[in-house]
Amino acid sequence: MSVTISIPTALRQYADGNATITVESTTIGQLLGHLAEQYPQLGNQLYNEQKQLRSFVNVYVGDEDIRHLQGSDTPVPDGEIVSIIPAIAGGINQ
Repeated sequence: MSVTISIPTALRQYADGNATITVESTTIGQLLGHLAEQYPQLGNQLYNEQKQLRSFVNVYVGDEDIRHLQGSDTPVPDGEIVSIIPAIAGGINQ
């Protein structure tokens, strides 16, 4: 199953500058595992030392956050777009 992963600008430096990457996968866990194998520096940004997805990394299948689906077991339909969105702190200091 071919799935397109959208890589945010902040993480592209760890994925050889790619904005999108296409992989063959059936679940989010497999997809992110393949991505981490292919781009180990990106894997370090996505996963902590216990090999768990970092809390500030949000992953969406289409418009749905995987935390509200089946987590890493969330199936990914052929042709779907998966988005990785890191949470970014900031704001206005008043």
